[in-house]
Amino acid sequence: MKLDARISPSNSLRADADLILRAERLGFAAAWVAEQAHNPFFSLTIAAKETSKFQLGAQGAVAIPRSPMVTAQIAWDLARQSDGRFLLGLDAPDEPAGTARMREYIEGLRAIWNTFQTDARLRYRGEYYTFRLMTPFFNPGPIEHPEVPIYLTGMRPQVAELAGALCQGLQVSALHTADFLSEVVKPAVAAGLRSMQRADNNFALTVPVMIASGVDDAGASDAMRRLKLRIASAAGSAAFRQVSTSHRWDIAAEDLEQLARAGQTNKLHQLIPDEIVEAIAIVAQPQDVLDRIRERYAGLADRVSLELSNENSGLIAAIMAGC
Repeated sequence: MKLDARISPSNSLRADADLILRAERLGFAAAWVAEQAHNPFFSLTIAAKETSKFQLGAQGAVAIPRSPMVTAQIAWDLARQSDGRFLLGLDAPDEPAGTARMREYIEGLRAIWNTFQTDARLRYRGEYYTFRLMTPFFNPGPIEHPEVPIYLTGMRPQVAELAGALCQGLQVSALHTADFLSEVVKPAVAAGLRSMQRADNNFALTVPVMIASGVDDAGASDAMRRLKLRIASAAGSAAFRQVSTSHRWDIAAEDLEQLARAGQTNKLHQLIPDEIVEAIAIVAQPQDVLDRIRERYAGLADRVSLELSNENSGLIAAIMAGC
């Protein structure tokens, strides 16, 4: 099981790149930069030249609003710049019809990359995407590591099955449980692998893990409160709805959303019981976090990622000291 860092981009590309460098020094296997308020690719272009060993990934990069041609070029440049260490994580649409479009998106990417690498005539035609022209002026040419790994991000069984059929990995939401992974996600991935007669050792299930931990009792209590608030704020998300339905948790998402809009954070976190936090997150002292991760995800996950920021870097360093 590989241990990765995940990073939320800030207003400073330099600061984000420095966090990636810190992740490498702390001993992580990879750093994933999420697509949130900022583009995930920019800081990776800096880190690709300033790191040497570990992998660099975009986590949940928005796919559909970007043409596959645009994404293909970005990924190709990062694969070249990183000497093959780049991982392309794409956010899959949440609606069922989006799965068919995402399949074509992935096929289109690979057709474009094949033309980049071999100069073969570009010929891809689907229901949603058609690519039939690649002028020499826009072809960046071959690279040493042309097999760019693709990871889908999503929780629906259809997304997991598509990832198993066509991709190198799946990134689930941090709002998951071990039971949901074993009962819903893993079987769907296995179905996708079987459909294309792929071996499971060519696929990585990547799991972001939330942690409630602190270097002292006050820090642990504050971490628990902040985590409850984070879960409550995301109670209306599709990922949480899937998990809560699977576990039959009695969570009134509408009440939580009303409190969130009213800014009543003191009441918001009180509606999330400890049992839900403990099912979703790792609740442990820093020195015990890695052991708890290994116990929970052994046989379930191939990669586990921990959130790294300037604010929690001391805590993460204490956790990683147990590696």
